[in-house]
Amino acid sequence: MNTLNLERTLTSNEVSKMIGKEHSKLMRDIRTYITYLDEAKIGSVDFFIDSTYQDSKNETRPNYLLTKQGCEMVSNKLTGAKGVQFTAMYVSRFNKMEEDLKAIPTSPRELAKLALAANEEVNERVDKIDTRLTEIEENKPINTEDYGTIGRNVSKKVHKIISERHLEVEARKLLFKDLNSSIKQVFNVPNRGRIKDKDFEKVLDFIRGWEPSSVTNAKLKEL
Repeated sequence: MNTLNLERTLTSNEVSKMIGKEHSKLMRDIRTYITYLDEAKIGSVDFFIDSTYQDSKNETRPNYLLTKQGCEMVSNKLTGAKGVQFTAMYVSRFNKMEEDLKAIPTSPRELAKLALAANEEVNERVDKIDTRLTEIEENKPINTEDYGTIGRNVSKKVHKIISERHLEVEARKLLFKDLNSSIKQVFNVPNRGRIKDKDFEKVLDFIRGWEPSSVTNAKLKEL
């Protein structure tokens, strides 16, 4: 029995609930039907298929899968409202199964379209991951070692300006404040620890070429 045929079945558990009959008694009836069919050399698997299910205790129990013909046989044994109601229920279920199976792509062209759509979805997800990784890499802050290197270069630049201009020690605070403020402004960071790893060399170049602002120069002259 192929997969599509297996999908076009109802379990004996479902049928027993539909007709309001104990499952054990329905199983007994089905075994009787199978005996009659086998005696007539009529393939019983076209009606009832041996199967199993897991009960509430997670134990394996026997049951049957009923094809549409199997449901018809059970229905023929019912009378009155139960027979009509069960017929309506199983016919609706099998019609729904047919509709669902028709919606499954089967032609090479449909399967190719489905594979292409799946491939595009995978590629889109990969692109999003790559974009996110790129963003993370570009925004990665400097490490502790680079932070220390920038700090040493800042101090070196400040001391160099003080030495070259023969400034008083009081100038040190003004120069540090100005240089740190310039770094934060140029590289758009709240503090030196947030400098991006990709900007590390640029920051060092900036420090080497930095000169105090006109406002700081004016204050240095006052000192």
